[in-house]
Amino acid sequence: MTAAIRGIVLLAHGSRDERWRQPIEAVAGQVLQHYPAARVACAYMELATPDLHAAAAALIADGASAIRVVPLFLGMGKHAREDLPLQLDALRRAWPEIDFSLANIVGEAPELVALLARIALES
Repeated sequence: MTAAIRGIVLLAHGSRDERWRQPIEAVAGQVLQHYPAARVACAYMELATPDLHAAAAALIADGASAIRVVPLFLGMGKHAREDLPLQLDALRRAWPEIDFSLANIVGEAPELVALLARIALES
């Protein structure tokens, strides 16, 4: 049996302003810098492309057999609470052979909370 090829989708809200993507793409760049063989894609809930479905399709076309969705949200808003579970269900229906998993929203990670507090104190 071969190991699953994991893809990572960094999912953010989205904006019409192209500059808004830069920090999200920087996270993807850091993932690739530390793990050059990683398959990583950025996706956006609204106002920007690609959306989650398109990002997942690209990773699957690149050979991913498991995809972890990492929501880059600071809090548990409507997108994370309501929209994202529906989109994951749709992905699972579209690709039942792919193992989709959902990470906790990054804003709930104690490491991020500590980092933001440190930045607030140092600015």
